[in-house]
Amino acid sequence: LVPYSIEAFLAHSEGIKAEVIDKVAEDFGMPMGPMEMADVVGLDVGVHVAGVLKRDLDPSMPDTPDWLAKLVNGGNLGKKTGKGIYRWTKGKPQKAEIDGPIDPALTDRLILPLLNTLADCMADGIVEDTDAADAGMIFATGFAPFRGGPLNYATNRGVDDVAKTLKDLQGRYGDRFKPSKGWAKLKG
Repeated sequence: LVPYSIEAFLAHSEGIKAEVIDKVAEDFGMPMGPMEMADVVGLDVGVHVAGVLKRDLDPSMPDTPDWLAKLVNGGNLGKKTGKGIYRWTKGKPQKAEIDGPIDPALTDRLILPLLNTLADCMADGIVEDTDAADAGMIFATGFAPFRGGPLNYATNRGVDDVAKTLKDLQGRYGDRFKPSKGWAKLKG
């Protein structure tokens, strides 16, 4: 879930409200949005995990944004402290109403990095069976179950369309969206 979370943090850095980011993810079928999830897990935990993964597995992964470090350094760790990305009251995040249109491309921006990472895992032989990968993502991360898992979603949407959309996002946001070599394997 780190690519999904990092992209949510970067979108928030650009001024997209946390509530909008979470709504897009929930409308896709995720059990909760990445901003709320980060607060539930603990912002300190998320920053630490992202740092370890960047250091040990993927040095090209974007850094967590400065605003997130400021929250953590200020003791605003999320649900466990009552304040993080959201303020928490009686165990519930206090979310502002969403006003105005939501860019439909935000869904791809959040979800496709997760799919792309899974395609990398397939290409690298970390996971060999798409059904096992999908089941693992549904049961371990809560990936939108009705979509049948991320690879099933990609297949139903069209692997070529997913790769093309990633390429378009790469042109707009940079190489973190570079399509995985795994898409060719999944296509065929």
